[in-house]
Amino acid sequence: MPNTMQALNTPPLNDAIITKSIIAADYVPTLDAMLSRTLARIALKKEQGLRTPDELWIVDHNDVYTLGQAGKEEHILQRTNTPIIKTDRGGQVTWHGHGQLVMYWLFDLDSIGWSVRNMVSHAEQAIEDVVNDCLKSTASNDTIHISARARRDAPGVYLYADTAAEIDSATSTDEIEIDNTIMIGKIASLGFKIKHGFSYHGIAINLDCDLSAFNAINPCGYAGMQMLRLADFVNMNQATNTQPNNLPLTDDKKTLTYEQFTQQLIDNIAQRHAGEIPLRELAPKQDR
Repeated sequence: MPNTMQALNTPPLNDAIITKSIIAADYVPTLDAMLSRTLARIALKKEQGLRTPDELWIVDHNDVYTLGQAGKEEHILQRTNTPIIKTDRGGQVTWHGHGQLVMYWLFDLDSIGWSVRNMVSHAEQAIEDVVNDCLKSTASNDTIHISARARRDAPGVYLYADTAAEIDSATSTDEIEIDNTIMIGKIASLGFKIKHGFSYHGIAINLDCDLSAFNAINPCGYAGMQMLRLADFVNMNQATNTQPNNLPLTDDKKTLTYEQFTQQLIDNIAQRHAGEIPLRELAPKQDR
């Protein structure tokens, strides 16, 4: 198992944000690099008044459990061979590994005019947008409609099933009544750290990972929380070198790759960062 980070190309998204992809990443070197970069940016801004480009790190982690700054050991239910690492992000315990998309947001919040709450809402809504688009694009004839939504009482993004017997296929996600839905589980987790107005750490979305790793913990500190993955709700294929990562989903090819999802999410985040996608009003509180 590699013990170093392997960085891929870092194409610019716009004048204020760049991306960096890291595969087979061990957690500690990645965290060290992320913190080092954040501290360097803070110093450049404070000492020289320089604004550096914000960065979005796309990471494929080797298996690891991470425990947040205020994390409680009691949420680790079973010790396995997977390392457990204490880290400085918010939140409780979670798992990272292959088949899960991790994105670290190295943003200068003051420079883009975001509060911490703004950033969390943008993260949740970006995930909602892309997951719902993928669900819609690969919809089956099932009578149960699945949609992704955030909750006010618990950070992250969750999948909800509509309890109506039938739903018009033309009905949009926004038109579905909250009262007609039931939460079936969590598909994405959030955990950030803010230092002198700069963010790092970020989001993790379960795409086609092995969910059994979550059985050894109370995910994010919630006993009995059902963790879900997108591959159980849409047709997902492994990405190939011959398939461009920005290939749109079409009616005649209702499949999705890890790379396609990643690119759609990057595009959505970049537009939000540029002020092109405004925040939606927060949904009312929902029961677990």
